[in-house]
Amino acid sequence: MNIPVHNIVSLGGVTVGLSLFGWQFARWWASHKKKNLKAFRHLAPFLLCLAYGMLLILSAGGVLGLLADWSLWGASEIGDAVLVWGVGGTAPTVTRSSNIALTPGGHAVVVIGTVVLVAIWTRTRGWRWDLFSGVVAGVTLGLASGIAGAAGWVLSPVVSALGDAVGGLL
Repeated sequence: MNIPVHNIVSLGGVTVGLSLFGWQFARWWASHKKKNLKAFRHLAPFLLCLAYGMLLILSAGGVLGLLADWSLWGASEIGDAVLVWGVGGTAPTVTRSSNIALTPGGHAVVVIGTVVLVAIWTRTRGWRWDLFSGVVAGVTLGLASGIAGAAGWVLSPVVSALGDAVGGLL
């Protein structure tokens, strides 16, 4: 199945991703007086979905890659509109010059992560905004150059090596 994925992020897309991250972090920070490990568990689902979204956009393609690409395109368009029409700025492309694609083992980890996320989503009642916004934030930040995309740069080889080792590809 050869579904093309474009994987280009603009400053508007990164702005949307960082805004979603800022929203979740600020709400977590304001709702916990003690910032300890017990309080951190409330932020952990968002951070895991953030990592999953980064891995999703680093996938080579397929249906999941296409859905991530559409999310990236939509977030970039919304962010571009806000930057251009909202504050009179510009929205240049800020995609990392050398993207790291996942290995076959890394793709297996993405599929396993998708199954786990669907299991969690179908088990809980109502819409989990924190999970959805975490995935979208990860998709928008996974390809960004600079500090915003550093986690995607680090996460990809680690997950690929883990998936390859567990799957017996090494």
